[in-house]
Order: sequence, then structure tokens, then C-alpha cells
Amino acid sequence: RQSLQADESTLKPGCGWLPPDWMPHENIRRALRSLSRAEPTALTDYGTPKGFVPLREHLLWRMGEHRIEASLDQVMLTSSGTHALELLCRFFLEPGDIVLVDDPCYFNFHALLKAHRVKVVSVPMTPNGPDMERFEQVLLEHQPRLYITNSAIHNPTGAIVTPATAHKILNLAEKSDLVIIEDDIFGDMEVSPAPRLAALDGLNRVIHIGSFSKTLSAAIRCGFIATKTRWIEPLTDLKIATSFGGEPFGAQVTWRVLKDGSYRKHLSELRQRLSKAMGKTNSRLSKIGITPWINTKAGMYLWSQLPAGFDAIEVARKARAQGIILAPGNVFSLNNSASRFLRFNVAQSSSPKIYEVLQSIILEQG
Repeated sequence: RQSLQADESTLKPGCGWLPPDWMPHENIRRALRSLSRAEPTALTDYGTPKGFVPLREHLLWRMGEHRIEASLDQVMLTSSGTHALELLCRFFLEPGDIVLVDDPCYFNFHALLKAHRVKVVSVPMTPNGPDMERFEQVLLEHQPRLYITNSAIHNPTGAIVTPATAHKILNLAEKSDLVIIEDDIFGDMEVSPAPRLAALDGLNRVIHIGSFSKTLSAAIRCGFIATKTRWIEPLTDLKIATSFGGEPFGAQVTWRVLKDGSYRKHLSELRQRLSKAMGKTNSRLSKIGITPWINTKAGMYLWSQLPAGFDAIEVARKARAQGIILAPGNVFSLNNSASRFLRFNVAQSSSPKIYEVLQSIILEQG
């Protein structure tokens, strides 16, 4: 909320989005001009139940690049990635059910699950994925209904699940009748393809979701769900009941941008910029005693640890007083196990003031 409410003068290394000048403005303008010349129905009518067919067809092609096999009827558009997750929680969960998340994980998973009045349990995250010994213990002790995680690049740690870990997750999920929601929102930022649980599982018990807010535009609301037909049909009914026609305008703009070859060029340039920013941010933080948890290979987040004796929430409070918004680790941790960690958005961390303020806070306490 602080990041969303902050004015332009506030530095936001703790926020979860790219700077405006990193986004493909011209691609979006070109798509809007194209849509403005379309048939009037494209500008005024409700969307179809599962969403704009050309975009769903394009999503099938994109998923195919990650070896996720699906038919058109297995893909439904949503208003956003958050909307996709909200629909799935409504569909699968009842108050009192148990849901498994990573520790740490995306903080909005906590907020959404709290709204659904379910019990949340967690499994520690390692550089190779969830701690599998603890994962198995949690399944035996709690029998969770759902496991919500990221595919490709993990938020906030930047960890990438290894193929061996992915297979172990699916084997245990099958034994425990566990449904997995795999959020692929950062997939377009990866440099080397990571395994998708949905590809290994064949969309049997894994549900694949995503959106384009991180790489295209947060203002154009468009997400998707891909799952087996037995689930997608009642999910479509639920979507109609809760949002009726969806977001056809956003879907058509998104499709026009994605089908343009310039979007691939944008992603290539974005990955290069993120890689450079990752290296610079890591170097600057290390010089003042803030060290990375892992050597992050891709994405926009650097999960970093403060020196011993420091509390990230207190550091964030002091930085906020000087016009800098940070993301303290325990915001992402169900068990408050990340008190010394901060998540840095490397694309938002170029200002020297960030490091000057952090260094002064560290020196003041030291």
C-alpha cells in the first residue's frame, strides 16, 4: 500500500513493479491505435465466457514453448493474476481448509488466504525449491487442500526449482491428493527455461496461472487460468457470476502487443537491463554489508540479508522517514523467519541515495 500511495519523489526499491520507462509504451500505443480501428463490438460489448479467443490461442502457443500441453477449452482469461487466484480460492476452499505456501512467499498470497478464512501453513524455501523433507512432513501432518507457489522465478527469493525437486513435489502431491496452483507471472523474465510443474504434470493436479502486469503494463488488466476441463467449466461459471464479461478490452490490447514481434525484442532488452541492474545492485549492497541470499540468475528481485543484529522492519521504518520504501522480509514470511532480510527490486534501485541512507542506518546502529 505504501508503494502504491507514494508520490513521484519517493524512492521505491521495495515495490513490485518496473519503472515506467522500462515498459513498452510504443507497443501499447500501437495496439491501442489498432484496437480503435476495430469493429465497434470490440470497444463496447461484453467478452465471451472464457475470453478473447485469439489471445487464448496465443497463450496455448506460449505454454507450448514450456511444454505445457493444453486445448483451447482448457484456458480461461481473467482480469489479472490476482483475479485468477481469487477465483481458484473461491472454487476450491471453504473456511477452515488448510493451504500450503512457501516461506517466504508473495505477501499477497497471505492477504488473499486470510480473506478466505483458511489456515495457512508453510514450508521453508531453499535455493533449489521448497525444503522437500519439510514439505513431506507438512503434507502428512496437515493434509493441505492447495499448495500455492511460483514457477520459474520465485518471489521474493529469486530461487528456481530444480527438475529433481519438481518431480519430488509432484510425486508427493499425487500421494496426498494435493492441488497445486503455479503462478508464472515472472516467466517472461527468465534467462534459461526452468521446469514448469504444469508441464511435468500435464495439467492434471497443477493449475497454471499468470498475467502480464510485470512485463507489459499494470494498467492493462489481463490474466489467465489453464487447467483440466473438469475444473475450467465450473470456474468459467464462477467468473461469470462474479465479473460477468471479464476484461475484453484489456485482452484485446494484450493480444495485439503479444502478437507483434517487437514484444520479443522488448523482453530481450528487459532481461539484459535486469541482469545489469542485478549486478550493480548486488555490488552496491555488498559494499555496505548487505549480502545476497543466492546468486540470483534472473528476474527483478534480490533477496538480501542485513548484518547480524539488524531488524529489517526497523531499517525500513528509518528509511521511510527519509523518502525510501523498503520491503522487509517478514512481510513475506508466515513464520516471521526473515527478520534480517529485505527484498530489493533491482530496476528501482539505481539511486545512490538508497545506499547512502542504508549505510548511514547501519553505521548509526553499528
